[in-house]
Amino acid sequence: MGAGWFVIRIVNMEILEKIPDTEHERILFASDPENSYRGIIAIHSSVRGPAVGGTRFWNYANEDDALLDALRLSRGMTYKNALADLPLGGGKSIIIGDQNRGNRKALFRSHGRFIETLKGTYITGEDVGTTPSDMAIMLEETKHVAGTPNGAGDPSPATAHGVFRAIQASIKFLQGNDDLSQTTVALQGCGHVGYFLARKLHEAGARLIVTDVDQNKVSRMVSEFGAVAVSPENIFSARADIFAPCALGGVLNDKTIPQLRVKIVAGAANNQLLEEKHADQLLARGILYAPDYAANAGGVIHGCTEILGWESKQTNRRVDEIYQTMLKIFEKAQTERISTNRAADLLAETRLKEDARPKETFRQRAE
Repeated sequence: MGAGWFVIRIVNMEILEKIPDTEHERILFASDPENSYRGIIAIHSSVRGPAVGGTRFWNYANEDDALLDALRLSRGMTYKNALADLPLGGGKSIIIGDQNRGNRKALFRSHGRFIETLKGTYITGEDVGTTPSDMAIMLEETKHVAGTPNGAGDPSPATAHGVFRAIQASIKFLQGNDDLSQTTVALQGCGHVGYFLARKLHEAGARLIVTDVDQNKVSRMVSEFGAVAVSPENIFSARADIFAPCALGGVLNDKTIPQLRVKIVAGAANNQLLEEKHADQLLARGILYAPDYAANAGGVIHGCTEILGWESKQTNRRVDEIYQTMLKIFEKAQTERISTNRAADLLAETRLKEDARPKETFRQRAE
């Protein structure tokens, strides 16, 4: 451990004011100058259980952008876990840095030590920019990590299956059946989750239009699934039935929503809406939006084999239930004439209020 390693609490009201519902329980920053490590952990809620959320490794322009992302993502995890009816709270952690520089093992050992300071009130796993191998490195410093190669493993297939079920539910709600053989899906992001989702869609008979900043990943989709490749800037205007964002967040905004030529938006990316108003803009355009934190819950449900000791049969069943959860959201939105995003929030908030339990119960279990 570097001599300069320290942890401080962040109080940055200017950033916090940009986020709705910023009543986070803890926001911590850590640095280890010896290996240029900088990390953030944001715990939004531990009311239902230990805060759970992946570690994102990304080269942010500045620490304010990284903090903003951590706050949004951690709140999303609280709602995701509540909507999936998991006895878990919501958190997220960030490693700020360049994937191609520095000693990766040293960075993740520092991050593991940071997580260990929270003594089980926060449990992490894989996210954008991290892998099961990275989780194994952190396991050398803390036991509060899931998704290791010898544990639950890569959550991407489970996340993809949940999104696939969300897409099926979306089609079912619009046309009365969930047959995808006559649909075209514009898929943004050909990484781990995007690849597994594309495979499922291809097997279901859907046609694929794909894009990614990494042309090697795009070429794989074209070769294996007969996908049509387009440039990243043209994916929004692609003529399709479904737009599936599976890259980074904020892609549904004032600029992109008017370009969409689809009936459904359903994908794996977190925080797809740049702002809450964009859910209303989709509604106004007659585009059915599958709220991201409901659609992409498969990964954290998969992690319950490690976190909660569930059997694979149980986690698979719960991932499959994303289909019914999504239909419930759509029906509530239709009945109350609100956006699907607002309907999902209301369902999650109801569960948070009704099922809240003493924090000590879960902290004792984690320890």
